[in-house]
Amino acid sequence: MDSIKEQRDIRFIGSSLKDLNKLPEEIKEIFDFGIVLAAQGEKHVKAKPLQGFGGTRVLEIRESDRSGTYRAVYTTIFKHVVYVLHVFQKKSKSGIATPKQDIELIKQRLKRAELDYAENFKNEVNNG
Repeated sequence: MDSIKEQRDIRFIGSSLKDLNKLPEEIKEIFDFGIVLAAQGEKHVKAKPLQGFGGTRVLEIRESDRSGTYRAVYTTIFKHVVYVLHVFQKKSKSGIATPKQDIELIKQRLKRAELDYAENFKNEVNNG
């Protein structure tokens, strides 16, 4: 008998949804697909842990086209929700490192996601 995984909700923190919708269509489709896969308990082939967040707490998908390099950053640490934390075009000229201001924004939004989850899933948080 096949087991059916529970589909998680997808929630966007801050301007993430608006920023996603501004991307070139091909990039947007890749990120949409990766986020939906995460909600289904799967992982996009291009999804990698974002450095500085302790293992796989925060993941990113990177994609490039002629106009630049883009990233979608999300977390799957919550049982019922995938939170999209940040979607942006990388403009740093310093190699592949994520710019400090983007890391700080991701940290702030991760805290907001934790608060949102605690508020909306109180029973889950209190019961383990």
